[in-house]
Amino acid sequence: MWAIIKIEKKSFSMLKQDIKKRLNNKVLFYSPKILIKNGVNKSSKEFEILGNYIFCYNKNFAEEKNIYKIKFSRGLKYVLGGYKNSQNEILSFIQNCKKEENKDGYLSQNIFDHRINNFYKIGSGPFFGEIIKILDIQKNKIDFLLGKIKTTIKKDKLVLRPVY
Repeated sequence: MWAIIKIEKKSFSMLKQDIKKRLNNKVLFYSPKILIKNGVNKSSKEFEILGNYIFCYNKNFAEEKNIYKIKFSRGLKYVLGGYKNSQNEILSFIQNCKKEENKDGYLSQNIFDHRINNFYKIGSGPFFGEIIKILDIQKNKIDFLLGKIKTTIKKDKLVLRPVY
């Protein structure tokens, strides 16, 4: 059964070891990622699309005592409630992510369903954290409004998160 946990990123490797130790190594972790390439200096940056949340699988998570075993692991902030009732949705999301992964395990930007006239928060680049409004979506480009400035950028250079 999959659980969704919130972690401290800097302690993730220690958290993985601790959870595996507490659950006898029968644990899987999944965190969907995108690789953003910077065209200026040819560098790349890994970007976790769920932020500090990851999926953690153990066949015995249906029993509350197994969640309690990991509850006080170093690097774990908390286990998100309601995971038992959301197994179909969690599994569907993970399968969709896995289908969109390339050979290196990174998602393509196609996984996001961007819509015209919706607002998004920029998650990478020089406008990180700014809110934009999408004006037009082309094959490889997105036209958007940043404040009162209209501009265009390539889809693969931009990570957007919906603003609700």
